[in-house]
Amino acid sequence: MRIFDPHIHMTSRTTDDYRAMYDAGVRALVEPAFWLGQPRTHPASFADYFDALLGWEPYRAAQFGIQHHCTIGLNPKEANDPRCTPVLDLLPRYLAKDSVVAVGEIGYDTMTDAEEHAFAAQLALAVEFGLPALVHTPHRDKAGGTARSLAVVEESGIDPGFVVLDHLNEVTVTEVIGTGCWMGFSIYPDTKMTPQRMVGILKKYGTEHMLVNSAADWGHSDPLLTRITAEAMLDAGFDEDDVDRVMWRNPLMFYGQSGRLDLDGYNDVQAAGLYAGNSIARGGS
Repeated sequence: MRIFDPHIHMTSRTTDDYRAMYDAGVRALVEPAFWLGQPRTHPASFADYFDALLGWEPYRAAQFGIQHHCTIGLNPKEANDPRCTPVLDLLPRYLAKDSVVAVGEIGYDTMTDAEEHAFAAQLALAVEFGLPALVHTPHRDKAGGTARSLAVVEESGIDPGFVVLDHLNEVTVTEVIGTGCWMGFSIYPDTKMTPQRMVGILKKYGTEHMLVNSAADWGHSDPLLTRITAEAMLDAGFDEDDVDRVMWRNPLMFYGQSGRLDLDGYNDVQAAGLYAGNSIARGGS
């Protein structure tokens, strides 16, 4: 089984997680820029973080046979801090980088005017750079936030097929079906979405335009929940082709629209050689 996790925050994870993910079948991932938990107060902090997503983290992932790409953006939570809004001016230099496959995470946290300004500005950048956009739907008033997100996406003029609305659930997926946008689901141990609920959504709405991720971060999360969801799909009667579509081909299709997603050379034989032979891989977390 091959897995492409389309949304996971490996900056928050250990090398032991990389090893376990490889063993579970993960061969590629996308790490979106996000809120690190401690508020940042200066644009230079974001520049250092973006540089790590472009340099150190891909190197670290490669030690375990996993190809790393990222998305770059000003997250909605910190878009409310006027000290951080100059980050919008930094983004063009990063969005031109080869390993950046989308603009994100962008969208809403509490649905303020400042968040909407940053959201619209970054959708415009996605159009300018020909990149997909990864949209964070808010944790509170998710239905209202999803509807408002769709309105901003429509106003932006971006091709809806270049947009994924993430962190959806049984209620909000009904708003996105039929819009042309992709639908993202974050599988968590206690919150957001469980493997069993995800299987129910796939049974009801099918596998087209569906992205399943672990979104594993610094909170209570599990980077192996993509594999567990894949196994739950098989147990529920989906076949191996269905699983491959959701866990590999769909994220490949979505992020492949960037023109920057190149997984050639990351076959199991080469990855196994990296995994076994590298000193970081042997050293643990």
